[in-house]
Amino acid sequence: MTASKTALRNLVSAALLCAAGIVIPTFSPIKIVLEPASFTLASHVAIFLAMFLSPSVAVAVSLGTTLGFFLGGFPLPIVLRALTHVAFAFCGALALQKRPELLASPRTALPFSFLIGLIHAVCEVAVITPLYFGHSMSADFYAKGYFTAVLLLVGAGSVVHSMVDFAIAQAVWAPLRKSMRLS
Repeated sequence: MTASKTALRNLVSAALLCAAGIVIPTFSPIKIVLEPASFTLASHVAIFLAMFLSPSVAVAVSLGTTLGFFLGGFPLPIVLRALTHVAFAFCGALALQKRPELLASPRTALPFSFLIGLIHAVCEVAVITPLYFGHSMSADFYAKGYFTAVLLLVGAGSVVHSMVDFAIAQAVWAPLRKSMRLS
């Protein structure tokens, strides 16, 4: 594929994935919100698919979905958590660019998914912690305490949520990759 065709494919893919990444959390009926954590099934799938394509597409989709959360009127902690997706998506895309075989089997994909989930969680905890100690959250949030609200709900919850969405993205990616003639 020529450089201009690859660039066009990446641009169109990024636009479609941004749209999907905004529509899924906005309209999904499968949502759990336990401030500041929110778990919407498949909400990271577009970002993972972008990550499977390239670092630039991963960053573009992460920024696009963050803008969608912001324009959609989501609370600031959720928008800031969405912004942290740039970090795990970029790191994951770089790793896959160097080692695409990481997606080849569950033996390599599962540890990779866990590592991406950890990066995801650390970034989200890092952005929520100052909000917690700055007392900018609801009273319900503080009633849970830092360990439960931030480390368990946001941290551990992000790892699990990330890994579930990664598995969904992998299932979507297998036939999509073939139709895009990527391998």
